[in-house]
Amino acid sequence: MTDPDADDVLLVEDELFIALDLQETIEEAGFRVVGPCATIAEAHAEIDRGAARFAVAVLDVRLADGTVFPAADRLHAAGVPLLFHSGHADDVALRERYPSATVCPKPSAPDVLAAALKRCADQGRVA
Repeated sequence: MTDPDADDVLLVEDELFIALDLQETIEEAGFRVVGPCATIAEAHAEIDRGAARFAVAVLDVRLADGTVFPAADRLHAAGVPLLFHSGHADDVALRERYPSATVCPKPSAPDVLAAALKRCADQGRVA
């Protein structure tokens, strides 16, 4: 059972098995998962409910209905730390567009992702 006082992490990932693995990693790191959102439309719906509630957003770049950038732009504008977890990420382009974002290529070990997630959440608390 997830701690009701845990920070929320928005999970945007369209591959079911990867989403389930990420959800487990995020929860084991002490966070509560919102999602997973498999489409941009689902991500926008969660952002519409209040982006400020997210400690971090974990984002795949390519989704079934397009790239995640419209949602990432909204989250970035709201000050939500971004962690891109993708096999299709262009590190240079992502870092130009989102200078403070963290990029973890697929596949990444659960302990590497958990550490990156905690760093992102700490970064958001300081901002």
